[in-house]
Amino acid sequence: MKKILSGIISFIVVSLPAIAFANVSGAIDTAHSINSGDTAFVLAAAALVMLMTPGLALFYGGMVRKKNVLATIMHSFILLAVISIQWVLWGYSLSFGPDIHGIIGSLSWFGLNHVGLTPDPVYAPTIPHQAFMVFQMMFAIITPGLITGAFAERMKFSTFLVFTIVWSTIVYDPVTHWVWGNGGWLKSFGVLDFAGGLVVHLSSGISALAAVLVIGKRHNYGKERYMPHNLTMTMLGTALLWFGWFGFNAGSALSAGALATSTFVVTNIAGAAGTLGWVVFEWLKNGKPTMLGAASGAVAGLATITPASGFVSPVAAIIIGFAAGALCYHAVNLKFKFGYDDALDVVGVHGVGGVLGVLATGLFASIAVNAAGANGLFYGSDKLFFAQVMAVVVIAVYCFIMTIIILKVLDKTMGIRVSREDEISGLDVTQHGEEGYNM
Repeated sequence: MKKILSGIISFIVVSLPAIAFANVSGAIDTAHSINSGDTAFVLAAAALVMLMTPGLALFYGGMVRKKNVLATIMHSFILLAVISIQWVLWGYSLSFGPDIHGIIGSLSWFGLNHVGLTPDPVYAPTIPHQAFMVFQMMFAIITPGLITGAFAERMKFSTFLVFTIVWSTIVYDPVTHWVWGNGGWLKSFGVLDFAGGLVVHLSSGISALAAVLVIGKRHNYGKERYMPHNLTMTMLGTALLWFGWFGFNAGSALSAGALATSTFVVTNIAGAAGTLGWVVFEWLKNGKPTMLGAASGAVAGLATITPASGFVSPVAAIIIGFAAGALCYHAVNLKFKFGYDDALDVVGVHGVGGVLGVLATGLFASIAVNAAGANGLFYGSDKLFFAQVMAVVVIAVYCFIMTIIILKVLDKTMGIRVSREDEISGLDVTQHGEEGYNM
């Protein structure tokens, strides 16, 4: 691990001066076409999405046992550092750079070369190109963070860091280019994903399933109950996630106007309906509504509306959100039937929610809401629905297979899991040398 870190640092020290010099020319040349309102809106949205990652840290941190709270929070927080650098150096170029056969972006934007403060006619026609870049950076940060909930309480931190960089480079970046990149093959096929149902939620949910199958169950899983140690922390995380989701979805309109307003409205509606859907079915089955259920339902509704948020009406958002709460509640319970240890329900919430949201887009999308979209099955066209189905299958298969390959290689070379003794002692002490609570 020390050799790897040394190599990365040496590469950055040697490369960055040349990259920085290449970007000096014309860097402050702002164009008259920049709209200050749109720019302020997108930068504020980027800040909201950034806040979702600490929110996710608290959401997950409260659900683990107290001996693993800091390790769980660290998984999310460190991504703000690691992926920010990865995105600037090569991640953004691979995701949004000049297209290579619809599969990947070229490395010609390496180190943000040619990504300056003037608008980009394709991605950012009314805002500086770097504003679009940093908005998308926040998506790239939180997506691998979602996966961490699946293997919480048992993965080596050093291996996690390498996994994150590799996964983001060969899974997240290509999928992003397929769906959102100029020339991406799924985008050219007509697939719609307004804010990340495919790119964020499906990719992380399916990768989480692959991860838990490779890494295996926690010690004594099925023999003892793993209870959340601090649900007040989880609720604070939920509130931050819901708050940040307005930037996540509405910000994807990339301008302050009618579309952003519509997206903001349906995002809140779906979060509310998801909360109710989960609580109702939990109440009917178990006799009591729980705070954890309400929090999980909110996240399920918000995740599910994400791909559809720029294309559907408020009534459709109620249907989608409530269906998300109900379906994800039942999907989470399937892990007990099939016996896999998805610690914090990433598969049942983000994987299933991502699929539902992408398919719902194919049903409820309307050009009356967004003329740049398409009509779904309920509005007289089946073309979009079948494109959405194809995208779900392709991305699910790709993410699942590639994640398994990455983890198998890392297991052979670095080892994935902490020792049983370290797992029993807790990852806070064994991986980080500190404790979340000193009482």
